[in-house]
Amino acid sequence: MNYKKRISYLSFLLLGLSLSAQTPIDQKATKKTQNLLANLHEISSQGFMFGHQDDQAYGVGWKAEEGRSDVKETAGSFPAVHGWDVGSRLDRESNLDDIRFSNMKTWIKKAYKMGTINTLSWHLDNLTTGTNSWDKTPSVADILPGGSKHAEFVEQLDLLAEMLEGMRTTFTRIPIVFRPWHEHNGDWFWWGKGNCTEAEYIALFQFTVDYLKNEKNIHHLLYAFSPDRSRLRLDTIPEQNYLYGYPGDEYVDIIGIDNYGDVGRIGGPNTPEQQQENFIQSLKLITKIAREKGKVAALTETGLEGVTKPDWFTEIILNPIKANDQEIDIAWVLVWRNANTTHHYAPYAGHPSVPDFQKFDEDPLTYFEKDMNNPYKRGKALKSSDK
Repeated sequence: MNYKKRISYLSFLLLGLSLSAQTPIDQKATKKTQNLLANLHEISSQGFMFGHQDDQAYGVGWKAEEGRSDVKETAGSFPAVHGWDVGSRLDRESNLDDIRFSNMKTWIKKAYKMGTINTLSWHLDNLTTGTNSWDKTPSVADILPGGSKHAEFVEQLDLLAEMLEGMRTTFTRIPIVFRPWHEHNGDWFWWGKGNCTEAEYIALFQFTVDYLKNEKNIHHLLYAFSPDRSRLRLDTIPEQNYLYGYPGDEYVDIIGIDNYGDVGRIGGPNTPEQQQENFIQSLKLITKIAREKGKVAALTETGLEGVTKPDWFTEIILNPIKANDQEIDIAWVLVWRNANTTHHYAPYAGHPSVPDFQKFDEDPLTYFEKDMNNPYKRGKALKSSDK
């Protein structure tokens, strides 16, 4: 137990945001989904989980090999959070990274059974043009009710609901953190700023949640909102800037942020010192908003491509959070996928960052699969023994 973090959490509770208020926005959420959200609050008060995109599906030099994981082969444990994506269209056999949806469901079930957490993003194709999600042709108005592509969008939601319904064990629907329409304050996706109005984006987010929850009776999701830090000004009214496109407290469980620009990227406008300060301020910001709203904060996407800084995990991620732990409470940090020797965000065997990654894993503030007990049973998320 991190004493300073515990004090911070107790201060948070004294603000009047009691544990009883930590309920999902879905009033019919399954019991295990309710327990997961309560445990995410508790986890963020003590440390944070490490997550990795597509961890079980492939790594550097391998693909779909049972039991493999670059994280496990370097840290000795699977990540505590497993990220997945259901883009580009659900009427295909595989997603945009060539992962078969049937295999994805198997790996999601495995992550659940090992006591870890699954998150799901959605790079849906541009339905107006039939091309990928990076086609910036305006499409949101077309897929909202009354639009020319609304029926096609509903078909995709129906297929998503069918997939989500299949993410279950014999008796249990597996709780999932669903993160639709991410990085909307940037302009690189068709749902991004400049490619639709703020009102259209809010309507899209709300329709997605309402349709899954009310029309398809999907009640094992927590919903994450995740703007991108690169388009979020921190020097002027940062909270108002963060809330651009916010669909409302009744539509969001997780206050997330995606941040690649403040974590050591070379060639940006800011010095390493400025990047670190911005990184800290961005996490303080989402913590503040989450505390005010009774939500959970998370660093929903991050990473340094190629992990070109050997001490990246401790110096860029861990130490700044530790130094500001009373003002930063995040439930997890998720780095992106390991595609090859140049496009990877976690270490693989023999990579220069492995020793530092092992130090990161051994720190009491970080949680991997081996530190997890049962995040779907209230108060039992973490193993009681200290590292």
